[in-house]
Formats: sequence, structure tokens, C-alpha cells
Amino acid sequence: MGLRDPLYWLYERRLERKLGSYEIPRHVGVILDGNRRWAKTSGLARVEQGHQAGAEKIFHLLGWCDEVGVQVVTLWMLSTDNLARPAEELDPLLEIIENTVRRLRNEGRNVNPVGSLDLLPDSTARVLKEAGAATSGNSGLIVNVAVGYGGRREIADAVRSLLLAEAAKGTSLEELAGRLDLEHIAEHLYTRGQPDPDLLIRTSGEQRLSGFLLWQSAHSEFYFCEVFWPAFRRVDFLRAVRSYGARSRRYGT
Repeated sequence: MGLRDPLYWLYERRLERKLGSYEIPRHVGVILDGNRRWAKTSGLARVEQGHQAGAEKIFHLLGWCDEVGVQVVTLWMLSTDNLARPAEELDPLLEIIENTVRRLRNEGRNVNPVGSLDLLPDSTARVLKEAGAATSGNSGLIVNVAVGYGGRREIADAVRSLLLAEAAKGTSLEELAGRLDLEHIAEHLYTRGQPDPDLLIRTSGEQRLSGFLLWQSAHSEFYFCEVFWPAFRRVDFLRAVRSYGARSRRYGT
């Protein structure tokens, strides 16, 4: 055992003790960024090896969320833009996502698909839908799996869903325009019924949200971490939660 191991253990214990005096975020969103770059810097031959390592890290993260009391976690695994990647990269990634969702289902997680499933291959969409239906009554941490997700697309889908729902009730456009408010749209988001994210984490050093939870993140706290997602450690997660707890949230006031 190297010197760094006991030092990290002691540092983690110190962080854990500090969290006892801080508010814990109810909903944490994570942009799982850096799988490909991690594979390259690690000298791996194939990009999918980075994606597989990133998938394994998800299960560590969920355990850490359980430990501190997080209630909802949203994992951005594949954006709408990512769907334009070459088939030789996209197909293995989709297979990894499908296997990850199956494992989440088998482990009894409450899986909630988040994204435009109509944009996905039939097999991927089916795995997501079946996992959502089979686990919707499960207790514990809610795991939003964002696949084929785009923030602007979500808002467009929410408005479309709202218009269709109101049209089915016979509401005219004039009537709807007269009483439309923010909550009406929020009720049709992918994450409807859930608390908005308190903390958004992005790995890999990129300092932008790229449209992640665009509507819901109006009052979220952001934490940008330098490490690539497969190298994300428990100590990095605890630092993010500590950073959140140490901040004074003003909600625009």
C-alpha cells in the first residue's frame, strides 16, 4: 500500500464528518464526460473500453449517493448530438447502455428513462421502456437515465405534450394562452413530479452544461471536476457535495 492510499482514506473520513453539518442535495445530475479521452490517455486500443469503464463507475456513484442520502440522480449517458457519431462507435456504446440499464433493473433500482426515445434504435428504446415500467414502483434512489437527451428538445417535447393534452380536453389556443404558466410546462417535462436538481456535476474539466436539464437547472448549483468520468472517485463526489453544502443558495434573491 502506497502512502497516498491511507492519506486519501483519512481525507475521505474528514470529508464525511464535514458533511454531517451540511445540507445534502436531494437531486444530483451528472454529465458523464470524458470516457473517450480517458481511454486514449490510458493507452487503451478501443473507445468502447472507455465507455465500459464509465458504465462501471455509475454503480459506484449510486452507492455513494445512497450513503449520503441523495434521493434522485440523473445520469446523462447519451445526448441527441451523440447520436450523430459514427456507427462503429455508437453501436457499441448503445449496447453498453442497454446492458447498464438491464443491470440497474436487475439490481432493483427505480429506473426512469429521460430523453427522446423515438430517436433511439428500437432495441435501446425497448430496454429503457421495459426497465422503466418494471421498476417504477421500486423504493429508494430514483435513477433518471438520460439517453437521447437534449435540453431544448425536452422543452419542445413538453410544449407539444401540453398542447396535445389540452386539445384532447377541448381547450382552445386562446384559453390556453390566457392561463398558461411555468408550472403547466413543468408538468410535461421528462422529470415531472421530481424535485429540480440541486447540484449538477460535470467531469472532464469542461465548464458548460451543454443544455443538460436546461429548464430544471435555473437554480441549480454547478460543480466542475477535472477528472475524466471513469477516473471519478468517491473523494471527488464528497468534494462536490461539500461544495454544494457550503454555498448559500439565493434563488434569485
